[in-house]
Amino acid sequence: MKTFSDYMQEKWQEVNSATSEVDLTFLILRLLSLAGGMFWLMAVPLSPEQQTTLTNALILFSLYSLACYCIIFMEPSWLRGVYLASLFLDLVFLSYMVNIEPQLENSFFIGYYLLVCLHTIYFGLRFGLAVATFSAFLYFAGIFHHISQYAWTELALRIAFLYLIAVPVGMLSKKVKRDKTIVEGLNNELAQSLQNLREAQEKLIEAEKFSALGRLTAYITHEIRNPLTAVGGFARRLEKRLTDGSSEKEYVSVIIHEVSRLEKILLDTLIYGRAQDFQFDRNDINVPVNATAELYQDLCQEQYITLTQRTPSDLPRGKIDTEQVQQALDSLISNSIQAMPRGGFLSLRTGKEIRYKTTFLIIQVNDTGGGIDPDTLDYVFEPFYSTKKIGLGTGLGLPIVKKIMTEHRGRIEIDNRPGQGTGITLFFPFQSEEQDQMVPCWEYLKCGIETDPTRRCAAYPNFGRICWSTAGSFCPKNTEGICAQKLENCEDCAFYKMVNEHLPVYVSPS
Repeated sequence: MKTFSDYMQEKWQEVNSATSEVDLTFLILRLLSLAGGMFWLMAVPLSPEQQTTLTNALILFSLYSLACYCIIFMEPSWLRGVYLASLFLDLVFLSYMVNIEPQLENSFFIGYYLLVCLHTIYFGLRFGLAVATFSAFLYFAGIFHHISQYAWTELALRIAFLYLIAVPVGMLSKKVKRDKTIVEGLNNELAQSLQNLREAQEKLIEAEKFSALGRLTAYITHEIRNPLTAVGGFARRLEKRLTDGSSEKEYVSVIIHEVSRLEKILLDTLIYGRAQDFQFDRNDINVPVNATAELYQDLCQEQYITLTQRTPSDLPRGKIDTEQVQQALDSLISNSIQAMPRGGFLSLRTGKEIRYKTTFLIIQVNDTGGGIDPDTLDYVFEPFYSTKKIGLGTGLGLPIVKKIMTEHRGRIEIDNRPGQGTGITLFFPFQSEEQDQMVPCWEYLKCGIETDPTRRCAAYPNFGRICWSTAGSFCPKNTEGICAQKLENCEDCAFYKMVNEHLPVYVSPS
């Protein structure tokens, strides 16, 4: 339960966040006005009637000022509305003070200048001119019966100064606000750049750890795999010589089964841990989909799973490694089949989609299984993480899929429907043959990536015309995209503007 002290502290923080230096100036001038009125009451010889009138006016001024700031303290979001209400009361108060002594020497007229100046700063030039006009009207109305006592030049000069204050102050205020917006934008960009640098550093550290772990794992896996292969080979030979139904043959069968399982784990570990040589050629994205579907057709029928395909023949040929894409699909389809032990529907679909002013070829795998537990969704791409029973999975299927998509400079999206199924979409960036002949980003920006073997860029050498989606600020965060000029906002890049000058603005799908 909040104490009164906690409540007051929380309210004070809200007020601090909602106010600025201008609001503090409002408060100080209000206090100075009250102090000036009290000083005038004590120092200037006034008639008893004038003293009573001034005292009542100062009391009313103090009360409504206190009420205004109490409202601001309780509801800081009402700040502008309170200022508008207090402006009206201040103008009435000032006109009243001016009318107490309707002489040209009356110094309370200066209050009009202060109100015009402050409200011009806070609300802008147009509002300041409106305040100046209303102030001039009130002043002129107050002295109308004594206008013969005034020289018209002095009167005109007093009123003109209301506008002479509003115009330059309003223009200056507009410039200050514009400069403040620019500075805030630059600060936000700087903060975003620093955040990107921190993320990049974390990714690089993580990549280095995985690289070292991968080398160690590959060495250990290689050392284990050789004797394990020998054990499996001897066990298979021994199985052929043993009598059917004997306990020895059952033991050997268990050994063979476990050796096969360990070999599968070691093979997945080697695939995940080693750097593979991807062969990117222009291929029909339907080819690996149709080939994988054909392999699993019989198994789906045995599991009472209806397998459907929708592969349009008019899709362009993208830069993909067919074998690696088929391996990724093999893992996804296997997971879908295991998720539907009582049968269901499995659909494969290819197509294309435009995102971030880039065309992507897509492969979508949808099943009607139980979906993924939302609590584990963030971990499905982590190595060796598996929700399957022991012996049914290595925990490397989806990490290998992610690795394959990273090498393709693509992305993965999961449409998780707990209790209804899972949809996984693979996005492959597409750069046309015509774009291949155009100037790539590294030549346009002269970043030197093509001549520096120590650096790596996810856009080089296949995606030089869509670098913002494969190695820039629109790509998934991965260490392959970290290189010169790739941590900035690509929308500010000269190459991005040049390429996309005549392209439609991308609207994110809902």
